[in-house]
Amino acid sequence: MGRGGLLIGGAFVAIWASAFTVAGVVVREWPPLWSLAIRFGLTAPILLAIALAFRARWPSPPDAGRVALLGLFGMGGYLALAWLAMARIPTGLVALICATTPLLVAAGESLILRKPLPPLAWAGLAIGWSGVALLGFLRALDGLAAAEASGFLLAVGAAAAQAVGLLVYAPAKGRVDLWVASLGQTTVSALLCLMLALLLEGAMPRSASWFTLGGLLWSMIVVGIGGYALYFVMLKRVPTSTASALQLLAPPLAAVFGWALLGERLYVSDLVGGALTLGGLALLVRARRRG
Repeated sequence: MGRGGLLIGGAFVAIWASAFTVAGVVVREWPPLWSLAIRFGLTAPILLAIALAFRARWPSPPDAGRVALLGLFGMGGYLALAWLAMARIPTGLVALICATTPLLVAAGESLILRKPLPPLAWAGLAIGWSGVALLGFLRALDGLAAAEASGFLLAVGAAAAQAVGLLVYAPAKGRVDLWVASLGQTTVSALLCLMLALLLEGAMPRSASWFTLGGLLWSMIVVGIGGYALYFVMLKRVPTSTASALQLLAPPLAAVFGWALLGERLYVSDLVGGALTLGGLALLVRARRRG
């Protein structure tokens, strides 16, 4: 990987890790679901303008349905559960748990799509999920509060929702334009989060600090648009296996950001469980690279 690829990869990891930190900033003042409804609602028109400017090709009805399901589960459902989790537990811990999405995708491909996995991949799955189990078990021994327990379960649910979205969308990913896919899933996510916010969180927030507005703008522009675009640029500049490995750096960096910028604390048990989880992911990436 050349210097240009290294810079792109480093920028992507930093942006991806910052997504959890800025979400932690926003949910300290605003309800999570309303935050996402506003974010998605403001982002969708920007993506529409980009798609029209690039004269993006619109998908066929079956592929459009897959994009809608990706928005329902892989973006809207995933972020709704993740942001609700970040209102209850440290953002770094949520990042570590959500990093298990590839484990769920690999298991789904094997069990549902009947794609064989090599023994090394199964070892990675076992180690990765043992890390998640250890995270929950040791936290419970430390006296897991009700809010923390629900946050942990919400984070696991977020990873599962994202995995479902990715598995459903997989057959169409080579056929659908990047900006159209982003527009479609963002629009569906906006409608989902707006409905949930009205049902669960009541009135829309009426005021905000500059920190909250800054976090929301960063989440919209830098993460929601720039991060996804940079990811696809990175895939063109570095090998897929390297890009997957770089993504493993985002959860530890998110934990550092949460500690440095939000004053969050991670326990030794979180670090041990997180190391096992990321170790399992690394084995899975290595197995897929060999395959």
